[in-house]
Amino acid sequence: MEAYKKWVRENKDYVHSLESLANGVTWLLPERFSESEIGPEAVTTVLGIISAVNEHIIDTTPQLHVGHAERNSFPYPLCISALKDLETLVEVVAQHYFGDEKKWNYIAIMEASKVLVRLALFQNSGYKMLLHGGQTPNDEKNLEVSTPQHRSSGGFVKTGGQHGNGDLRNNHAQDPWNLERRALSALNRFGEKARSISDPEWLRRVQHHHAIMEPPTPVVERLTISTILSKKGLHGALYVAGEVLFITRPLIYVLFIRKYGVRSWIPWFLSFAVDVAGMGILSRITSSTSGTEEQQFHLSVSEKNEVKRRKLLWALYLMRDPFFSKYTRGRLESTENVLEHIPVVGFLAGKLVELLSGAQTRYTYMSGS
Repeated sequence: MEAYKKWVRENKDYVHSLESLANGVTWLLPERFSESEIGPEAVTTVLGIISAVNEHIIDTTPQLHVGHAERNSFPYPLCISALKDLETLVEVVAQHYFGDEKKWNYIAIMEASKVLVRLALFQNSGYKMLLHGGQTPNDEKNLEVSTPQHRSSGGFVKTGGQHGNGDLRNNHAQDPWNLERRALSALNRFGEKARSISDPEWLRRVQHHHAIMEPPTPVVERLTISTILSKKGLHGALYVAGEVLFITRPLIYVLFIRKYGVRSWIPWFLSFAVDVAGMGILSRITSSTSGTEEQQFHLSVSEKNEVKRRKLLWALYLMRDPFFSKYTRGRLESTENVLEHIPVVGFLAGKLVELLSGAQTRYTYMSGS
């Protein structure tokens, strides 16, 4: 396994190219979107899980400044990716063996599983915004750390960000602890080179003294609900509520489809209302200038991109029933009729409409979850 991890990390570009090619070919497999597509979906699921495992291996490449606790934590992104890849296969198998109505029971179980994992990740990450549904770690925002050298009488101070990093570098340049640590490090290296002729007990004493003089590793303080409410007030409560709405929206949607049917407008409108409410809350608290600077929310670049991605996902409502059956399908067919007489373009347009119409029959392709 270690040899495979090493190979993946050394050839990540090649691995990504192979994965993209394999995933593209699966759309051309025979019997795709047919009644007996369990085989093609199984192949797609296996390839997706392998891709998720490879991505996890690449993301967990040991780095100099990554703590052991962070690297050894539960692999939430890998778990979420595996559930997403498995969900389509579960839908196909459930529909084949249990029918169109009962398949929603199994889809609801899969959505509930993703909700539980995402809520656990949301809490474990200190209530940071989930990027790509939790598949991408959110490491860009500044973290609050506490060390004996960086703790003031007023509480914890931030060392992240542009100013924080500059202060930290200046402090290290003038810190006598840093100079002594360098001297001890050089002495330790000299002792290791002379191990064969030196006294082992003396070397152990040097290493022990070096460990004592080394300043403690900064401890990341994760935010809790009580901390968010005390620091951010009403904005903090609204932020958590908005993220919980985004996380639970797919499960709410499935449960109402299970009750009213996929052709009903009730699940469609309710799901859209939850999305709009969550996005409205996020927009309100990030654009608000009321309250103190500490109570305001400032999004990182990755989080701003995530907000844009969530808005783009609203386009999937055009592909969900009953909107698709009533409006979108007719538009696609009329466009295909116009382009079908044009060489090459007509063929590609027909193939595209066929793929879209087939993918639309699968909840997991259009769920946006």
